[in-house]
Amino acid sequence: MRYIDASQLRPGMQLADNLYSLGSGQMIMPRGTVLDDKLISRLEMYPTSRISIQEGLWEPTKEPASPDLPPSYAQRLRQTPEFQQFKSDFEETFSSFKWSINEIVKQDSDISDKKVSEMAEPVFHLITATTGPSHLFDMLHCLRQYDDETYAHSVNVALIAHSIGVWMNLPEEDLNVLTKAGLMHDIGKLMVPHNIISKPASLTSDEYNIIKEHTLHGYEILKDQSIDERIKLAVLEHHERCDGSGYPNHLVGKDIDPFAKVIALADVYDAVTSPRVYRDAQCPFVALSIIENEGMQKYDSSAYLSFMSNVVNIYLLNQVRLNDGRKGEIVFINREFFSKPTIRIGNEYIDLSLNPQLYIEELL
Repeated sequence: MRYIDASQLRPGMQLADNLYSLGSGQMIMPRGTVLDDKLISRLEMYPTSRISIQEGLWEPTKEPASPDLPPSYAQRLRQTPEFQQFKSDFEETFSSFKWSINEIVKQDSDISDKKVSEMAEPVFHLITATTGPSHLFDMLHCLRQYDDETYAHSVNVALIAHSIGVWMNLPEEDLNVLTKAGLMHDIGKLMVPHNIISKPASLTSDEYNIIKEHTLHGYEILKDQSIDERIKLAVLEHHERCDGSGYPNHLVGKDIDPFAKVIALADVYDAVTSPRVYRDAQCPFVALSIIENEGMQKYDSSAYLSFMSNVVNIYLLNQVRLNDGRKGEIVFINREFFSKPTIRIGNEYIDLSLNPQLYIEELL
């Protein structure tokens, strides 16, 4: 990585880090963006500091061979040794967690802070292997292939909860506990019949009520164990909602554990964006739309705003496919409607907040 002035930028150079406006602090372009003449011209509109460029990756841009969009950042990332290593480490992490947590439940073993730390150690390794939350989300987006309702989901929620905690500027000790709470949040699902967890069709009301009991099962497993109380409460309360509409105890905002509020967001986002036996993974903007529609009535305002404003920044300049089949690029984030950015398709700019019939169906 090296730093250069904006006047030294050339088409084909790739940003090594997110680029922010010195005036507003708004992210202008995300890490990994490959610059062309139009993007360089756009940068001239913003006051910026020196710009970090990936070493050894610059080569003059060429006209694409077809009218299709060039390979996206995600497509390029999937081909890198960096991603292949992350994927391998992720698979090892969730396999290790699956074995460890099943052994604990099967043998009714004691669960100590030390044991939870041992299970979480590979998760922290995944975190340190990335350059920050934006990079971590890029990796997770490229990894959406595990239709696992409990184990991979638990690792994902731990990683996402940690990212939200970073965005909320939580101290290191709190981040540590929050990540462990995310990893353990669904331990109660191990007590739910597998045929219900893995059912490839809609649940009956009775089956849904059985699923909802996982929060109570999880708390029963942990309540007498010598682990941080915040982990126990996150396991019990991560399906509570600030307006009292959640379960199991219909708590309202002030009564819900702060870590449970963070994990609630991570849980919903990952559940929507991960594949399930009954559907494919959905686009992150579908998840953001679901969370946005529920808004600060159901979610903690600080966690909600930290999560939404930072996640959408990650996807700025990402290539997308709209539900009408057209492909374009996210060029502007709407701070009033996070899930409805402005899309550039050729020379046309489409504000999705003004076109309710359109939405982002897929990130490319």
